[in-house]
Amino acid sequence: MTRVVFISADGEHKQEVEAPPGAVLLDVAQAAGQPLEGTCEGQMACSTCHVIVDAADFSKLGKASEDEEDMLDLAAAATRTSRLSCQIVLDEQLDSLTVRIPGESYNMQGM
Repeated sequence: MTRVVFISADGEHKQEVEAPPGAVLLDVAQAAGQPLEGTCEGQMACSTCHVIVDAADFSKLGKASEDEEDMLDLAAAATRTSRLSCQIVLDEQLDSLTVRIPGESYNMQGM
């Protein structure tokens, strides 16, 4: 199992969850109740699953594709360690991955 730590936008709340290797971070986040929409269902046609990866973990990820970079250009509050959670596949190397939910995220699922 791979551990993932989600940090709320305000930094006040942390949630640690476990996921099997091969799980997609967006699916793990949604199952854990995190406010990530994933409107395009992982097709990289939106940026509603944008997360900010902890700087210490960012180098563990593979390089973002050009399509992902294009979508991140549209994401609210994107940083140099921003990624689309639909493009992060968990494996043992990513154990203890820490990601922050951007403050500008908006959860349409709750409406």
